[in-house]
Amino acid sequence: MTSINFKPFLDSVLNFNTMDSLKSREILELLSNDSRTSAETIAGMLGLAPSQVKSEIDRFEQEGIIKHYGSTIDWEKAGIEKIVAFVDIDVVPAREVGFDAIALRIAKHPEVKHAWLVSGGCDLSIMVEANSLKEVANFVAEKIATIDGVTGTNTHFLLRKYKEDNVLFGDLEPDSRLVVSP
Repeated sequence: MTSINFKPFLDSVLNFNTMDSLKSREILELLSNDSRTSAETIAGMLGLAPSQVKSEIDRFEQEGIIKHYGSTIDWEKAGIEKIVAFVDIDVVPAREVGFDAIALRIAKHPEVKHAWLVSGGCDLSIMVEANSLKEVANFVAEKIATIDGVTGTNTHFLLRKYKEDNVLFGDLEPDSRLVVSP
């Protein structure tokens, strides 16, 4: 005899305060664009009660859906020079864990701000932040390239930032230089 699991149905009926996935997604989208947006503002935008939005945000935090609240800083405008580099890493996957063991080992370094498994010309890609080109070079040469399983690296340095976290940077007005033709 086959038993039927009524729990999901009962949970949805009994928990009538649970928001539908579309509203939840809209809350997440609004917070991802500006994490300082208040529950009251979001509620007004989505036609919900502020208490509903607040409880949904609390749930996102408790379940680890919202990982971090942060700010996008224009370090150049603050007069602080930060060197940003993107490092493509070729890796031999480890038996039974694939890329995860090496990726997690790399991601634990404080210089690594982002770490991804990617498709294409490399296996892992990381974003590194340091105070000088030499710091980046030493980090890659001494901490990344020496890891067992890393077979190669390719480093690209950020030259100019136009947009980050949905925020435009700098004076992006069209250039008014004259066209020079031969």
